[in-house]
Order: sequence, then structure tokens, then C-alpha cells
Amino acid sequence: MPFTRLQDSGRRRALLLSALVVLIALADVVTGPEVRLISFAGVAPMFAALRCSARWTGVVTASFVVASAVIYSVNFSDWTVSGSLVGLLGTFVVAAFAQLLCHNRRRRDDAFDRTRLVADEVQRAMLHELPLRAGAYAVAGFYVSALEGARVGGDIYEAVETPYGTRLVVGDVQGKGMPAIGAGHEALASFREAAHYEATLEGVAMRMEASLKRHNARAVAQGGTERFVTALLIEIGPDGHGRSLSCGHIPYYVVRGDRVTERDEGQWLPLGLGELTGERRRAFDAWPLDEDWAVLCTDGVTEARRRDGTFYPLGERLKGWTGLAPDELAAALRADLTEFTGGRLKDDATVLIVRRSPDSAPLRPAAGLPAGSHAGDRAPAEPDAAPSRPRTVS
Repeated sequence: MPFTRLQDSGRRRALLLSALVVLIALADVVTGPEVRLISFAGVAPMFAALRCSARWTGVVTASFVVASAVIYSVNFSDWTVSGSLVGLLGTFVVAAFAQLLCHNRRRRDDAFDRTRLVADEVQRAMLHELPLRAGAYAVAGFYVSALEGARVGGDIYEAVETPYGTRLVVGDVQGKGMPAIGAGHEALASFREAAHYEATLEGVAMRMEASLKRHNARAVAQGGTERFVTALLIEIGPDGHGRSLSCGHIPYYVVRGDRVTERDEGQWLPLGLGELTGERRRAFDAWPLDEDWAVLCTDGVTEARRRDGTFYPLGERLKGWTGLAPDELAAALRADLTEFTGGRLKDDATVLIVRRSPDSAPLRPAAGLPAGSHAGDRAPAEPDAAPSRPRTVS
């Protein structure tokens, strides 16, 4: 459906405007020729030109012309010939201008619709619509851009099935507006490519950072500024072994039964800032189990505020809604976030709810893990990898 075109042709609106013209004409007949009230009815075709289709604008315009002609003809003897002719001429000028205005508005709307259609397709290609499906995992959730009328903004997300298992990313670009969208697209495109060819999450992160550095160099050369991206990468290998790599991103949540646990598995520098310390990023063992959920988000959710300055309590909300299905949970969170903030989000907000599909075959426990144990309980694969820091939401 075109974006700016009216939801209907304006039939009801046009009929009301035509009725208004008739009422003004009747009032003109009652008050006599001293005051020509019918001239005020010229507002009706103008309004119709802005809010109705060409056909119904013509109906309103015709009703105005006919009513004016009748008024001037009935009281012709009370007016001079020149006065009546001037009145009729004014009526036709208003009618012609209303039709011209409607025509120009339609041309403008058609051009705008075509532009928005192209922009919308570009945005859809950049961020695939939720829900997503990657291998055995389904990803529900929502994404709300802080830019009015935009489908994308400074947040990124993706889920792909690769030779190394299912890989996911959620990220937040520094800043807002078109520069942030450009940096986000660069990082996201790099993830989609690297996820299929890099054997480790560390390699994926390095490819994403290299791509972002090239983007920043181009931006600076063109008079722009550098951007960094916080990102959380998660991988579930074919053996069910989970790994996560946080590049300056906020923690995520694991839901198991009625228990909600916040997992913070390392806060390495955001993408684009890796050279500041020269420290190599490391992935950590993480979720999942078959019955676990992972809830990923951006700080547009956790830092959303109520009028009194209270931050949105995502963990508490999750604890109260653990029995909902993923799509129901996504809908509940979005509605609650909108109500909590009064619809005034200051930043892009993204929530991804990741869960193994019920129709998928059970996972094989990762090597060295007893059946039923959590991947986060496994010893780190890298000797210098720090342990994860889970925290149960009370």
C-alpha cells in the first residue's frame, strides 16, 4: 500500500463537504443577497483537494459550482449584472484552483510513494523482518526505530545458519541518523559474510571491525566522524555448545523455567575501538540447553525511562512472563515498553527472543558435558578466557 495515499478515496469526507455546501447555500437563500454566504463554501473544494481522491474532489467542486450558480441566478434581480458575473467568475476560479491543487498533490504523492517504496525495500534488505529462523532456532522479537517513519536506525541484528552452527548478532551503533545507519549497515553486511567463513566468533568480530574501520576512514575523508558499534555475538555449534562474544554490549538474559539469569560474559571494547588497547577479544562458553530461552536486547530497552526517570526493568518483566510463547512475549514486551515510556523512546529499541524450535531434534550434549548440564558450566575453551558472570534476577 502506498505510504502517503489516503486509506480510502475520501467518499465519506466528500459527502460531508457536499452537505456543508448545500447547508451554506440554504443559509444564503434565507439571509438574502445582502451577504453572500455561498462564497465561504469555497473552502470545501480546497479541503477536498487535500484530503480526497480526484473523483470525490470533483464531486465537492461540482456541488459548490452548482450551488453558487443557483444562488446567483435566484437572486439575480437583486444584484447588478456585473456583480453576479464577478461572483460566478470567482466560483469557477476557486473550482479550477481546487482541481489543480488536487492534481499536483496526487503527482507529489505518487513521486513520494515511489521514493518511499525504494527506501523501504532497501531497509528490508538491510534488516530482515522478525521473526527469523536460523537452523533449529527461531528468533522472535521487535525493533523500533527512534527515527519517525524509518524502518531501520542505529540498531542491527541477524541470525544465520552456517557451517559452524547458528550464529546471531545484536548491536547498537554510536549516535543516530543516517551516519549511524551507514555504519550499522557496514557492520551487519560484514557479519553476514564472515559468519559463513570464519571458524570462530573472534574471527567474525575481527572481520566486522576491519570493515567498520574502512567505513570510518571513508567517513572521515568525506568530512564525517568515526563511529563505533557495540555488539553481542552468539554461536550455537552443531554439538549444542554455546559461545558468546560481547564487544562492549549490554548483558543478555537466559530464561530456564521460571528462572531468569542475566549473563555478562565479558566486556571487550566495542567494534571500531579495538586498537585502543591491542587486547585480543575472547569468546566465552554460554547458553544454551534445549529448554532455555535467550533474550537479547539493546540499551534502547534497558535505558528507556518513565517520566519519573525510572529505567525499564526488563529482567523483572521477563520473570513475570516466562510462561508466554516467544511471539506473545515479544508483543507483551513491546506493548509494555510503549506504555512504560508513554510512547517516547529516545533511542532505537531491539529485543530478540531466541529459542530452539519445538519441532527440532534434541541437541547432542557438547563434548565433555554431561547430559542436562549447561554450556555455561563448561570450562573455557581458551586458557586465558575469563569465566562468565551469571546473575539470577530476583
